[in-house]
Amino acid sequence: MNPAEKIGPILALLDKHYREAHVTLDFQNPLELLVATVLSAQCTDVRVNQVTPDIFKKYPTAAHYAEAPLEDLEKAIYTTGFFRQKAKSIKAICQALVERFGGQVPASLDDLVKLPGIGRKTANVILGNAFGMPGLVVDTHMGRVSQRLGLTREKDPVKIEFALMPLVPRERWVKFSHQMIWHGRQICTA
Repeated sequence: MNPAEKIGPILALLDKHYREAHVTLDFQNPLELLVATVLSAQCTDVRVNQVTPDIFKKYPTAAHYAEAPLEDLEKAIYTTGFFRQKAKSIKAICQALVERFGGQVPASLDDLVKLPGIGRKTANVILGNAFGMPGLVVDTHMGRVSQRLGLTREKDPVKIEFALMPLVPRERWVKFSHQMIWHGRQICTA
């Protein structure tokens, strides 16, 4: 069976087992999702959700992050791991948001990937979950499960994303991403 023949039954099974799949990061607006997504690198969403309520209160706008002393940001996100790099990234991203976009998170893939440290994966998380725009999120789970199911042989996340785009109906991209990630976390583990 080729990937185009496999996708229908795969989508049906994902719907059967992961009907309620959704982003597991807690957020109220695009900026909060952006920050939470940066913090989620090499960290569980559970841990990020424990840390972000205080962070979101302390830094309600991009300007607040941009103006914050780096040491304060590092202290606030310490328990998420890699806190020095994450704090630098968040500060640089928010400075760019203030300078280029009036402090607002843009609703465009092209604009998002021009922000420092934002790649296609993070951009697609933001677009799909904060703005309701289709995007395929290729994280380690999506990559692994897609390969194991024979949907792609690609190893590079961007190549995997482009291999999946013609297979999965565009209106399903966000849901499919969540379902594949949930399956990768719960069943089809490394």
